[in-house]
This record gives sequence, C-alpha cells and structure tokens, in this order.
Amino acid sequence: MLSKRLTNLHPYVPGEQPKDRVYIKLNANENPYPPHKSVAEAVSKAVLENTEKLGLYPDPDATELRKAIADMLNQTGGVLSRARGKQNADGSCTCSPSEQDKIPFTVTPDMIFCGNGSDEVLSFVFYTFFDSDRPLVLPEFTYSFYPVYCGYYNIPMNPIPLKDDWTLDVEKMLFEANKSDSAIIFANPNAPTALSLSREQVRGMIKKAPKDKVFIVDEAYCDFGGESCIPLLSEFDNLVIVRTFSKSLSGAGMRLGFTVASPKLTESIFTVKNSFNHFPIDFVTQTAGIASCKSAFYYAENARKIVSNRTRLTDFLREKGWFVIDSSTNFVFAKKEGVSGEAVYQSVKQDGLLIRHFATPGIEDFVRMTIGTDEQTSALIKSLEKF
Repeated sequence: MLSKRLTNLHPYVPGEQPKDRVYIKLNANENPYPPHKSVAEAVSKAVLENTEKLGLYPDPDATELRKAIADMLNQTGGVLSRARGKQNADGSCTCSPSEQDKIPFTVTPDMIFCGNGSDEVLSFVFYTFFDSDRPLVLPEFTYSFYPVYCGYYNIPMNPIPLKDDWTLDVEKMLFEANKSDSAIIFANPNAPTALSLSREQVRGMIKKAPKDKVFIVDEAYCDFGGESCIPLLSEFDNLVIVRTFSKSLSGAGMRLGFTVASPKLTESIFTVKNSFNHFPIDFVTQTAGIASCKSAFYYAENARKIVSNRTRLTDFLREKGWFVIDSSTNFVFAKKEGVSGEAVYQSVKQDGLLIRHFATPGIEDFVRMTIGTDEQTSALIKSLEKF
C-alpha cells in the first residue's frame, strides 16, 4: 500500500514541545521577545476591516511583502544586531546598516521569494536546484533538515566532516564539489555549532566552486552577528541565500521564510512553487510579515539584547570549565568534561528549563542552549551552577 519512496524518509525531529507542564523553552532557538506591537495591531485591523479576505485566496506572489522584505534588507544590511535605529520627525523609526554590512546595490522585490517558513523555502530550493544524479555537498553536522529533504527528493549526499576545531572543512568541501560537479549548501552561521564564516571566506569558496551549480548559504542566524552574503549577489549569479522570520524577527509562530537571489534564479523557484502550491503564504501572515519589516529597529534592539546575554552565558560557562564554541547565533553549543549531554539536559529539565541534546554520534556530549531574556538566562545559569 505504501510507496517505495517512503522507505527513504527520515523525518526531522524538532525541539521538544512540552505538553505536561510549563517550561522555560530554550531548546528551539525561538526569539524570547514577542513581535512588535504593530504586528498584532496590523493583523487585528486587517482581519476586522477586511474579514472577507479570510475567505478569499491571498496574493500568490506576496507582492507587498516582498517589497517590505527588500526595503528591510536595504535598511539593515541583513544583520540586525549591528543595525542602528533612528527616530523620524513623524514618530516612526528607520534603520541604517553598519559600515560592515552595507549592501553595494539595492535589493529589489524580484530578488525575493517567500514561503511558509525557511523549511518550505528550502524544500523548493532543493527541488529547483539539486538533482539525483550527483551528490549534494554539505557539512556532516549542520541543519538536520537538509538530509531530510535529500531523502524526500532522492538526492544523494556527500557529508564532509568538520575540522577538529568544529569549523567547516572548506577545502575538502570544494574538492568534493568540483570532483562531482555538485552544488554546495551550508548554514552560515552553522547549526548546531554556531560558528560563522566571514563574507570573504564565502567569496573565496564561491570562486572555487563549480560555476554551473548553485551555491546555497542558509542565513537563518545571521542577524545575531554573522556577515551576510547578500552583498556577494552583485558578483555571483549562482548564489542563493535563505533567510527566516523565525529567529531574529520573532516570527516562528507565523511561518515565514524567504530567499534572496538573482531575479532569474528567483523566477525558477516561483515556477516550482506554482507547480506545488500556488498560495503558500496566507493573508494574515503576509500582513504580519509586512508589519514586522517596518519595525526593524525594534528587532535590532532585541538582537543586541540576545547578543549581550549570549556573552553573559558564555563567560559563565567558560569560568566554570565548560568548552563553549564561539557563537554568532542566538544559542551556544557547549559541553562539560565528565558530564554527558543527556545528563545536563535532564538536570536542567528538572529545574523547569528545556535545552536541546542531540544523540547524534560525535556531538552527543554537547547541549545547545537558546539565549533567552535576562531573567531566563539567569534561571539557566542558576540551574547550570550545579555542574
């Protein structure tokens, strides 16, 4: 009764979603701060004043949302934690990018594709650009949805082990990609290791990678201190960047992700989307996404708060003898000699906090801890003091 394809599926396992009690959730890399109040206001107003739109199909191209995303990227440079807000005469606020993050061109709406979270966007990317006749090159430890989609679309994988210092083995990845004329995908900053390549390092990779294959950089966590590769789109027409509202924009509950790429590659992703689901982003989510983009200054401030608490947690752990990988994300990846990752996870859970433990061989001694508010970080530190 079941298809043979089903035997190749190994579903993604998300962070634990508690049902039995209330926990401080630091296991799914969600943003601890709520969306800006203008988001709820915009959604409420849109639904109350345009109730009929709930019964009509939404804009299939998310036209206004893509304009808002492009404008936000131009204002922030793609890294919220370094963007600065400015109060305007009319009471509104705008952002400006740091010198480091300025984009040397204007991002336009035809460079943006939107979907239901970056997971759906990645699904369309995998279908659009990767074939079953050659292996996809990716790090051994990275976002665990990549292997899921490889199984779903019957795409062979060539996972490259990380170096001893947990960084990507760039030379090995390039060697394997050129040997098989394959595409490359990785998260930058990487997950779960939290390390980031600089824009110059990525530029060097793209120059040496196969020119006739796409080069995918997943920037889900870039807003917390990485360097966005959006500026490289002026140099490379085979680059595709994947982004999400789930982390820095407090939008995990509304499911919204997007790509930034050349208009030609973006059009190709639209072709796949329109062959699968012509209306992927509902009216409410489009409204919320537009309002979020207009409040970038608020999310920039929150990103800086998260970076501050990340430093506080990292300093505490290192003072207590933990091994902590440098983080450019909204989480830290750490282990304590002589204590299993499972033991840390269970102990913290007993104190009412959820963190993430992976049973995957090679990283089973680590735990991944999402950065919370000041109060949540203090509660986590208190729980970890026993170690």
